[in-house]
Amino acid sequence: MNLETKSTERLTIHDVRKGLASGSSAVALAERHYSCITETDPNVHAWLALTRERAMAQAECIDEQFHAGGEVANSVGLLAGVPVGVKDVLVMQGAPATAGSKILEDYQPPYDATVVTRLEAAGAVLMGKLNCDEFAMGSSNENSAYGPVKNPRSLEHVPGGSSGGSAAAVAAGNCVASLGSDTGGSIRQPASFCGVVGVLPTYSRVSRYGLIAFASSLDRVGPFARTVRDAAKVLSVIAGHDPLDATSSSRPVPDYVAELDASATRPASELRLGVPAEYFSDGLDPEVRTAVEGAIRQLGEKGCVVKPISLPHTRYAIPAYYVIATAEASANLARFDGVRYGYRAPAEEAKTLSEMYRRTRDKGFGAEVKRRIMLGTYVLSAGYYDAYYKKAQQVRRLITQDFLDAFKEVDAILTPTAPTPAFLLGEKSDDPLAMYLADIFTVTANLAGICGMSVPCGRSKTDLPIGLQILGKHFDESTVFRVAQMAEDLQ
Repeated sequence: MNLETKSTERLTIHDVRKGLASGSSAVALAERHYSCITETDPNVHAWLALTRERAMAQAECIDEQFHAGGEVANSVGLLAGVPVGVKDVLVMQGAPATAGSKILEDYQPPYDATVVTRLEAAGAVLMGKLNCDEFAMGSSNENSAYGPVKNPRSLEHVPGGSSGGSAAAVAAGNCVASLGSDTGGSIRQPASFCGVVGVLPTYSRVSRYGLIAFASSLDRVGPFARTVRDAAKVLSVIAGHDPLDATSSSRPVPDYVAELDASATRPASELRLGVPAEYFSDGLDPEVRTAVEGAIRQLGEKGCVVKPISLPHTRYAIPAYYVIATAEASANLARFDGVRYGYRAPAEEAKTLSEMYRRTRDKGFGAEVKRRIMLGTYVLSAGYYDAYYKKAQQVRRLITQDFLDAFKEVDAILTPTAPTPAFLLGEKSDDPLAMYLADIFTVTANLAGICGMSVPCGRSKTDLPIGLQILGKHFDESTVFRVAQMAEDLQ
């Protein structure tokens, strides 16, 4: 296969591997993607920094391995030569790590995140750092201190957040796959809005070492890709125990691609799929409802057993999430004070240490981050801890139990990823509550620690993508991939 003959917007990991094995060049492929970035990014603004020198050195190494032939060529990594982008909340040595914030504008990390190390060990060509909502706090990617990302499918619309740059880069053909982070829907919602595949792994399945924290009990790292199979390949590379992350699981990582292949020969009738009424309320956009219900109906026609279920505590998810997430954010972001790294208020503006702290944080943080820090500090304060934070954790347990009970009856759960297609830039900027409600179908999985993903299932009348969310049991990504592959085959 000649990689030059296929648009970068349609290339898959399989295409790259086949092309390089047939004599195409990883260096030329990387250059094509950089050319695509040069052409599209002035409008989309998905990239904050490019790591051309590192990428080209890796691409040259991959070309040498393929040219060597024999066992050397056969032993190249699963992602050999694949252009990959990395969300700017993950650190990479030699590249800025701003987390979309002015307070980290000049920060250059001295090490790589574990997922970055694993990508490169598998042969991935790391193209650069991707734009995101500041400290991953947002649902539209309009909160970045470096300007909003626009949706490549329609430049008047948001790409979703907070991993909007990661989703937009894949959709625009700037890279074949990318990494994002998901604290309450920040992979799945942008995947839905941009028409790509996005995976939320089970909590602890993927190392968080080198991830700039938002809410540590909720944060996950996961992949974006054009196909379910590609997403499975990337997850198989980055998943697994990491001694540098005490919360990472020591469970063996399945071969997700092999299990996907094996499941293709098994009857669909062995799959029981649950549809929770709570996710199909009156606030659901009619076009989203039609697309998602159509996909569910087709899965039933294919032989899956589709049954109604209930997740009764879903209605409490948004308030519980925004208490827990902001409380953890308040604690995590206390370290950004101008003392050790990042922005510091000028000496002439701050005469005392406490004044330097205040001015640094006031100028360094954006409005949404400051709003969440204030909320989190409030719910953790004396006299309010039990009323808010403790109660939210109790609700979290009830939500988790809802899922545990449901998974006794079904193998996976099907819902819309987002209540609407992508909304217009600026449409919800002045209404934080409306913005928070954009996460209404995704925050439950983060609270419960389960896995999930978004896969395209249709388009609106104005040609905006719509995503189907598939939720699975703890550490059962294989079943989620299986259902997602079936849904993808229906498109």
